[in-house]
Amino acid sequence: MKILAFSDVHGDLSTLEHIKKEVKDKKIDYVVCAGDYTFFEQHIEFLTKKLSQLGTEVILIHGNHEDSEVVEILSKKYKNVHFIHKKVKKAGNYAFIGYGGGGFSLNDPEFVKTTSNLVKNLKEKIILVTHAPPNGTKLDHLSRRGYVGNRDYSKFIKNNNVILAISGHLHENFNKEDKMGKARLINPGYKGKIITLD
Repeated sequence: MKILAFSDVHGDLSTLEHIKKEVKDKKIDYVVCAGDYTFFEQHIEFLTKKLSQLGTEVILIHGNHEDSEVVEILSKKYKNVHFIHKKVKKAGNYAFIGYGGGGFSLNDPEFVKTTSNLVKNLKEKIILVTHAPPNGTKLDHLSRRGYVGNRDYSKFIKNNNVILAISGHLHENFNKEDKMGKARLINPGYKGKIITLD
């Protein structure tokens, strides 16, 4: 399975066109958007339609620039756009688990409650898609503030069969990668990163 992941494009149409070309040229199976595809919801209907036109299946969560209910309603207009906030989307041997929004808390009890229900009886390998990064990694470290990511995301990654965790939010850490247990952690940035899974 070949994934093209990106985050925080903030309505940049030239970047979305570049991603569309990559989807076609590299035969991408899934595009994963880890939120903030708009700038405070400006042109959100138009931009959601643009996501639907990328030429493949789109896995989507909202960021802190979008409202979950708005993105959910707009996503339902397109068969290939799958809004997975607090949901599971299975793909072969893999299961995408999504949790959007936020980005400013060290802990999230709602995430803990939601994901504990989602992973019950789940046998597939997990691809976690969050807007904010997990805590204690290259993805959430800021030079003047230290580690600012979410500790509950880190616990989930360590305690479950997560093989890939995609997040964004921190522009300072675009294109950074790290490892946590067996999981590969990626902030793909707005230009995106291609990830190949067996």
